[in-house]
Amino acid sequence: MIVLKLLTQIGIIFGICWISQCIEQALPFTMPASIIGMVLLLALLVLRVVKTEHIQEKSDFLLANLPFFFVPAVVSIMKYTDVLRNNLVALVVICVVSMVITFAATVLAVRLTIRVMNGRKK
Repeated sequence: MIVLKLLTQIGIIFGICWISQCIEQALPFTMPASIIGMVLLLALLVLRVVKTEHIQEKSDFLLANLPFFFVPAVVSIMKYTDVLRNNLVALVVICVVSMVITFAATVLAVRLTIRVMNGRKK
């Protein structure tokens, strides 16, 4: 019974990934399938088509092992150290600017959420 439950969870997660890949191919503009998949999963969770219990264990497993998914990307980046070295200043500026923008957006989102939550209490 546990095996069937885990297979179902894997099927749901990979099914959403597959559907997002199909949607990506059908769109007339470029949008990453991973973003489409996250939006699709969010919509399914909000509409209660998929409940958190349906994907909880496999999602926890994937999140717990997330660093292993970055190993291939880091290894492939190491092949391009000369390109990184030549563009180091631009990369550092981009990282710092995007970090500041991300922090500012997070602060604004939290403030807006607090304001909305306090408005609902009154």
